[in-house]
Amino acid sequence: MDQPAPPATSRTVDWDGPVHWVDFGGTPDGPTFVLVHGLGGSHQNWDLLAPLLTSHGRVLALDLPGFGRSEPGSRRASVRANVAVLRRFLREVAAGPVVLVGNSMGGMISLFTAASAPRVVSGLVLLDPALPGGRRALDAVVAGQFLLYALPFVGERFLRLRRQRHSPLRRVRDMLALVGIDPDQLPAEVVDRSVALLDERQDADGMDRAFLVAARSLLKILVDPRAYRSAMASIRVPVLLVQGDRDRLVPVVAARATAEAHPHWRYVELAGVGHVPQLQVPDVVAREVLSWLEETAGTPSPA
Repeated sequence: MDQPAPPATSRTVDWDGPVHWVDFGGTPDGPTFVLVHGLGGSHQNWDLLAPLLTSHGRVLALDLPGFGRSEPGSRRASVRANVAVLRRFLREVAAGPVVLVGNSMGGMISLFTAASAPRVVSGLVLLDPALPGGRRALDAVVAGQFLLYALPFVGERFLRLRRQRHSPLRRVRDMLALVGIDPDQLPAEVVDRSVALLDERQDADGMDRAFLVAARSLLKILVDPRAYRSAMASIRVPVLLVQGDRDRLVPVVAARATAEAHPHWRYVELAGVGHVPQLQVPDVVAREVLSWLEETAGTPSPA
């Protein structure tokens, strides 16, 4: 966990507004990994995992519109809108079949993308993805926060007051604690970069609106998951589903039910791990991803 920051190159393209992405480098002999963050996240969520993959392929991470350095402007930040952005990123930037790696909402977006653009995705890694089911096991604090997000005007006021009353450092530490990570166990530069990213925001109100649009669209999909389940059933590439059993946002029972419904997926459950395993146990995640890649190389798609 004490490894230095990866030697990454930042880039930005203009697709009706900025889409920022980071090229972590890597070998051309392996696959291209495209890393997709979750709700409230950014490319920085991958700073500890990305260096562990670069010796096995090229590694890219983007900031979806409304997050990180991709300020939203007039764009919507819904799940469906960001699926379209991710598809364009795969076509114009990654330029070839990729292994999609998505965490939380990014897992949902990656799954919809793999279902709708099967020719450009060769494998799918879902790290504690947003999943339907398990409502009875949902953490009370998490349920309360998402209820606030769902309410018009209330969600906006809640985020604005939190931004006004809490420093960027406090907000970063609170978010890390919510996803099951002790901020003091992370390298200090990881926390510092997250704080700096909040300080950089030019349109804080716009970013808040984008967060709420994304959260509400995610909740809508989970409340009526028929389209989501249909997308899962249509996946024809190898899938690795990794779930922390201490995840407060996605109950482990939901991941177990999803794995049972898709026995051809590989399911790995991590004991004592929360919602963002790539930050909490990046070495374990890298080992599981690379082992899965080796075992599924040349494996035919399930019928």
